[in-house]
Amino acid sequence: MTVPLKVYPSNLVNDNDISFLKSIHNWWKKEISSTIHVFSPTEKVAFVFFLALLSVSALTMLWKINQSFMLQIPALGGTLDEGIIGTPRFINPVLAIGDADRDMTTLIYSGLLKVNAHGDLVPDLAESYTISPDGLEYTFILKKTAKFHDGTPLTADDVEFTIQKIQDPAIKSPKRANWDGVTVQITDRKAENPEAPTYKIVFTLKKPYSPFIENTTIGILPKHLWKNTDAEQFQFDPYNIRPIGSGPYLITKIVRNSDDVPQSYELTPFKKYALGSAHIKNLILHFYNNEQTLIEAYKNDEISSINSVSAKEIDDLKKAGIVTQRTPLPRIFGVFFNQNQAPIFALNEVREALDIAVDKDALVTEALYGYGTKIDSPIPKNLISAGSPDLLASNSPKKSETVRIEEAKAVLIKNGWKLNNAGIMEKVVMEKKVKKETQTLRFSLSTPSAPEIKRTAELLKTQWEKIGAEVTLKVFDSGDLSQNVIRPRKYDAILFGEIVGRDLDLFAFWHSSQRNDPGFNIAMYINTKADKLLEDARVISNKEERLDKYRKFDEIVRADHAAIFTYSPDFIYLIPDSIKGFSIGQITTPADRFMNIQDWYMETDGIWKIFVK
Repeated sequence: MTVPLKVYPSNLVNDNDISFLKSIHNWWKKEISSTIHVFSPTEKVAFVFFLALLSVSALTMLWKINQSFMLQIPALGGTLDEGIIGTPRFINPVLAIGDADRDMTTLIYSGLLKVNAHGDLVPDLAESYTISPDGLEYTFILKKTAKFHDGTPLTADDVEFTIQKIQDPAIKSPKRANWDGVTVQITDRKAENPEAPTYKIVFTLKKPYSPFIENTTIGILPKHLWKNTDAEQFQFDPYNIRPIGSGPYLITKIVRNSDDVPQSYELTPFKKYALGSAHIKNLILHFYNNEQTLIEAYKNDEISSINSVSAKEIDDLKKAGIVTQRTPLPRIFGVFFNQNQAPIFALNEVREALDIAVDKDALVTEALYGYGTKIDSPIPKNLISAGSPDLLASNSPKKSETVRIEEAKAVLIKNGWKLNNAGIMEKVVMEKKVKKETQTLRFSLSTPSAPEIKRTAELLKTQWEKIGAEVTLKVFDSGDLSQNVIRPRKYDAILFGEIVGRDLDLFAFWHSSQRNDPGFNIAMYINTKADKLLEDARVISNKEERLDKYRKFDEIVRADHAAIFTYSPDFIYLIPDSIKGFSIGQITTPADRFMNIQDWYMETDGIWKIFVK
C-alpha cells in the first residue's frame, strides 16, 4: 500500500514550535476562563457587550479596508426588453432597409471598423488599416481571432464575398452606391496553398473620396453559409431571418405568431466578439405594428425601453426608473424651392422675406414639443467639432412676431411688392416702361403626412400669410411623396428632411449635377462656387481642411437663401436607469444606439484594484 506523503515547505514551523504554540494557547484559554468565572453577572454582561462591540468594529474596519482596495466592474447579468416598430425582413447588412432590419443587423453583425461613443471610427474586426498617400488604396489587416457565431473563423474571403454581393446589381443592395467602382483584392493568398486563411484585403478607388472609410463599418456575411445562394434567392434565404454574424449578440430564440411572423428575438452575448463579450445577459427585442401598440406594451410593462415614438407622447410615457436620452439627429428639415415650377422663387427677395418671417422657436416648441433644435445651416450641428463654432453661427436670433413680420414685409416692399385688395403681395414687372406681367406671392407647399411635419407646415402657412403670401398645403404619404412629387420634381416648395451621414458629404444634396433624380438636390440649387467647394471637400482627408471648405459653402448657401432651414429633430430613447455604461454618442439612424452595446451593463462584481489591467 502506498501512503501519501504530506510535504511542507521548508520555512514552516517545526514540531517543537507547534508544541510551544499549543501550550501558549491553552494557558491563554485557561486564564480567560478563570477571569470570567470570577466576574459578577453585571461584569459578565459588560464583558460580552464590549467584546461584541470590539468584534463588530474590527469587522467594519476590515470591510472598509477591503472596499478601499475594491473596484466595481461590469458583470454578466440582467435582462433588457426593448420595443421596436416594424418587423425585420432582412437581418442582413447587404439588404437591410427598415429600422427593425438595421437594429437587428447592428447587434448581429460587425464590420472592419465601427463608430465609438465619441463618433470616431475605431477597429472592430480589423487589427489595423492604412490609407495610401493618394487616398486611393485602403489596406486592412483582420484580427486572426475573429470568428462568426457558429465558431467559423472570419477571414478576408468573407469580406470580399460581402462586398461582391453589395456590388451585384441583381441583388439590388441599398448600399451598392457606396461601393460602386471600388476594386476588392485579397493580397496575402499563397499560390502554393490557396485554401489557407487570408487576413489582408485592399480596397482601391478610382478617385479619392475621403468619406469612403465610413463604408467599412458594413457588417460582414459568412461566406460559408451564403456562397451557394444565387442572386434570385438571396432575398429569400432563411439566414435573412435567423442570421449568423460576428457581432456582439447572437440569436437564441425566435417567437413567431400563427402566421409565422417573428414577434420577438431573444439574444445573448457572443463570448468571442472581437471587442469583448457584452455584459447584459438577455436582450429581448419585441416588434409591434405601429406606435399605438408599442406604447400600450410599454405602459403595460411588457417592455422597458423604446425609441422612435413621436415627441408628443414622450412626457406622458415617463415613469419611475426610466431616463430620457436625447440628441439632435443629423437630419436637416427645411423648405426647398423649385423655381422651375414656381418662378417667384427665382427672386432672392422672396426667399429672404419668407426666411425672415419664420419663427423657428415656435416650430420646435409647437411641432416637436421642444424635442428639437432650430437650425440655420445645411450642416447638422452634432457633426461639427466644438473647435469650429463659427461654422454654424445663428442667423435667426429670437425676435418678436411683430418685428419679424415687419422686417419681412420691408424686404418685399423695397423690391417693388405691394399688398393687393385681397391682402396678397404682388409685384408689377415692367419692361421698357411697359407692364409685362404681375407676379403674385402665391405657391403650394408639399409635405409628408407625418404628424410633426404636417404641423410644421401648418405653422409655416400661418406665419407666411401674415406677410401677404397665399399658401396651399399639399399633404402626401411618404411613398406617394417620394415617387410622384420628389422624383419628378413636381412641387413649388417642399417641406422635407435630409439625412446627412456621419461622413458629412453634402455633394448629393447641393451640387448642381444632382438636381434631377436620382440626385437629392431638391432645392434645385445652382452655384458654381458652391459646386467647387463641394467637389474639393470630397477628396480632402484632413478634417480641418474639409471643415474650412464647408464653412465657405455654408456662407454661400446662407447668402443665397437657397432654402429655409427649420430644425433638426431629437432622437429620443427611453431606457431603464438600471442600464449603465450607455452613451448616446452621435446618432445618424436609430440603430446607432446599439453601436457600443458591448459596454452596457446592469450588474457589477467587485475586484481588487491591483488585479485590474
